[in-house]
Amino acid sequence: MSDDPSVPEDFSGRVRLFPLPDLVLFPYVIQPLHIFEPRYRELMADALEDDRLIALATLKPGWEENYDQQPLIYPVICIGRIIKEEQLPDGRYNLLLHGLSRARIVEELPTDKLYRTARVDVLQDVPIASPAVENELRQKLSEHMNTWFASQSAALGQIRKMLEGDLPLGTLCDIFSFTLNIDIAVKQQLLEQVDVEQRTRKLLDYLAPRLPTKLVADMPRSFPPNFSAN
Repeated sequence: MSDDPSVPEDFSGRVRLFPLPDLVLFPYVIQPLHIFEPRYRELMADALEDDRLIALATLKPGWEENYDQQPLIYPVICIGRIIKEEQLPDGRYNLLLHGLSRARIVEELPTDKLYRTARVDVLQDVPIASPAVENELRQKLSEHMNTWFASQSAALGQIRKMLEGDLPLGTLCDIFSFTLNIDIAVKQQLLEQVDVEQRTRKLLDYLAPRLPTKLVADMPRSFPPNFSAN
């Protein structure tokens, strides 16, 4: 992970869309991907020749009926930067995508490319106004994480370092929202919430009634996790 997730200052506002049905990318985190469809090979080649940016979008339910066309996607996406790539002999790619920033699709753009493109507005976090409220929410998040990861000493040690460090609360929520075994629809809702207080409360409300073992059972043992196929 990097401590500077941000879009370039000269960002044009135009992104290449990479829609997936079962993945929500968040700012700050790193996601491995495996690219094999022709349209996304073209996307990858263009990104590497340009700004190395890809916007990961989540497909709405019902995408199976027209996956090869333009299935509906949620309007809030995450722009990521390719930080490492490997092109395989047959033209496929493995890559690491670093989440940079939330963005909202303003409109999809006409293109002669195989992949979709869109004009977007970059979204900024709305910080918590009250330091007391922020400290209270950070403490609650810390207590829950200590409980949920009590049986995973290695992970718990890393989590405690993050919680005790100077990472913003919104960033911590994004990391845990990405890592924990949370329903995709809920992850998308957390991505769409730019108000840090509301994002944190939503995450806590979702996790509170659920058993820790269920939430961490499918969490990858190492970071980055295994490659995700498109």
